[in-house]
Amino acid sequence: MDYQPVVVQAPPHPSTSKHSAESRYWRQFKHPVFVKEYAPITSIHFSPTKPHRYAVTAATRVQIYAPRTQKITKTISRFKDVARSGSIRQDGKLVVAGDDSGLVQVFDINSRAILRTLDSHKQPVHVTRFSTLSPTQVLSCSDDTTAKIWDVPSQSTISTFTSHTDYVRSGQISTTNPHLVLTGSYDSTVRLFDSRSGNCEMVMGESSAAGAAGSAPVEQVLMFPSGTVALSSAGPIIRVWDIVSGGRCIRALSNHQKTLTALAFDSNAGRLLTGSLDQMVKVYDVSTYKVVHTMRYPAPVLCLAISPDETHLVTGMSDGTLSVRRRQTKAAKATDLLRSSTFESFLSASHPGLGEGAVRGKAQSKPLGSVDELRVESRRTKRLRDYDKMLKHFKYSAALDSVLRKQVPPTTTFSLIQELIHRDGLRTALSGRDDVLLEPVLRLLLKYVTDPRFGEMVCDIAAIVIEMYSSILGQSPLIDSLFLRLRKKVSTEIRFQKELAKTKGALSMLFSCSVAADGT
Repeated sequence: MDYQPVVVQAPPHPSTSKHSAESRYWRQFKHPVFVKEYAPITSIHFSPTKPHRYAVTAATRVQIYAPRTQKITKTISRFKDVARSGSIRQDGKLVVAGDDSGLVQVFDINSRAILRTLDSHKQPVHVTRFSTLSPTQVLSCSDDTTAKIWDVPSQSTISTFTSHTDYVRSGQISTTNPHLVLTGSYDSTVRLFDSRSGNCEMVMGESSAAGAAGSAPVEQVLMFPSGTVALSSAGPIIRVWDIVSGGRCIRALSNHQKTLTALAFDSNAGRLLTGSLDQMVKVYDVSTYKVVHTMRYPAPVLCLAISPDETHLVTGMSDGTLSVRRRQTKAAKATDLLRSSTFESFLSASHPGLGEGAVRGKAQSKPLGSVDELRVESRRTKRLRDYDKMLKHFKYSAALDSVLRKQVPPTTTFSLIQELIHRDGLRTALSGRDDVLLEPVLRLLLKYVTDPRFGEMVCDIAAIVIEMYSSILGQSPLIDSLFLRLRKKVSTEIRFQKELAKTKGALSMLFSCSVAADGT
């Protein structure tokens, strides 16, 4: 029978994977590129059409970035005051933006020419959005407490909503019904308007309603693509409103420490991304509304957006920093190579075979001898470690000495001691030692006597050592001092365990009283 090597028992550990599959996915958005602007970044919006350029609004300009190079391709700066909410239309050809003077302007994204000027608001316009289903209509929300829907070709107002009593800082046109508009205001309410009647059809967050937003101003609103559920952020709290049941608050979440400033869905609205002044971006699973991932940023987050193909996560911060995180997909890696001009010029030349000479594959070994010949497979014997070789030859004392060195992990040392116990050879390995050979044994016991992984085994070994060498105490000052230190450490541990038991009993009594009080 072959010799079986010592099996090293690894200590139990919680899990081999530190992060869940969801967290690993969001961690693929890495290698952030930081672009410094001169003013806080207040808005980021991706073009729904490829190549998914995105508009970044900061100070008195709207800049269009190319997602692949992270460089500015267009700069729109024809504003009289601070620009707000630069948004790209569904076809990627037009940009709409408001400013603090109350103007709403529509630009050609390529020529940067002003195509339309919508001048009706008297206060800063913080929200401008194209309608998804009616591309010729624009929503604007202003500090003059009104929200308007504009007809771009005629530069006229289709509907004006005046139900709010304070600044209107967020709004969205439904993606399933172009007549429904969701707005959030500093009057602490979320309202649903119908452009056909021009009236407010639903109010969410009134002080009399259940789950009210109280006095906290509504910073952001977001409607699910289905149009049946809406989200709003007021202070650090996210509220979920059921539109079908009349605007009832069905959920309230509070995972941020400071005011929420940004809400965004991923491409299929399965995950909700939130940004806050606490410098955190959190990802929620909308089926359970639990946080599945958290990202930290160097400054308070004012806005965020994720590209429709989920390859770019862009965040704007209060100190003017633009953070761009990119997720490199496997298909994109191959596509980037195929689209490069160098590769195209390479393909245009005449080559005998693409890739020949670049990759050397392993040649398959040819069978030796006859086809009908039987060949016995030879197995390579596994090399034994030093302590296994000594155990194989029953040199127990030498095997123990080989694992008492400093560089040997304790799991290996105690696994070999366990093997010696099974072989009934521990006393043999410990016997006949002078003070030089006994010192490493005592230092091992002294080091791990309070370790919960090896404490029980250390006590058994210590009992054997004391029994075998109690007669020589007083002959070596070094051995005597090690025994005294071991005794002192064991006494300290016993006192600590007694105090721990007292604390545990006191806590159990408190918990029992608490449960009894709750029951009555």
